[in-house]
Amino acid sequence: MLFCCDHNAIRSPMAEGIMKKLYGHRAYVQSAGVKNDLEIDGFAVAVCQEIGVELSRHRSRSFDDMQDWGDDLSGFDLIVALSPASQRQALELTRYAAIEVEYWPILDPAGLGEHREDKLAAYRQTRDQIVARMMDRFGPPDVTEAGA
Repeated sequence: MLFCCDHNAIRSPMAEGIMKKLYGHRAYVQSAGVKNDLEIDGFAVAVCQEIGVELSRHRSRSFDDMQDWGDDLSGFDLIVALSPASQRQALELTRYAAIEVEYWPILDPAGLGEHREDKLAAYRQTRDQIVARMMDRFGPPDVTEAGA
């Protein structure tokens, strides 16, 4: 499974980390962005750490990086796009492949809120939207993984 968004700095790394935490080894999970021009966002790291998901070592990568590194999109059964731009890119890259592409309209918290607590609230909302979509799509998490 591949999660993608615009920069692989907030939503898709959050989704990758949360998926691994909640569902463990049910699936191979990675993330990518249309671009990789940003580092992992500190607020994303902070709100994921609150639920036991470690993102501080995440390194952003793009679809182009994946191809350069030999990661073939055909190795994924499902691509979940978290932004309109990443959905367009995923559909373009998979037009001749039998890979399912889903779009989850997840809030982009970048730039929201004036003060630290307001920003954290927006990032928590994004995190919680991702968790809710996962549970709707994949069912209850693995107790052994989520509790670890």
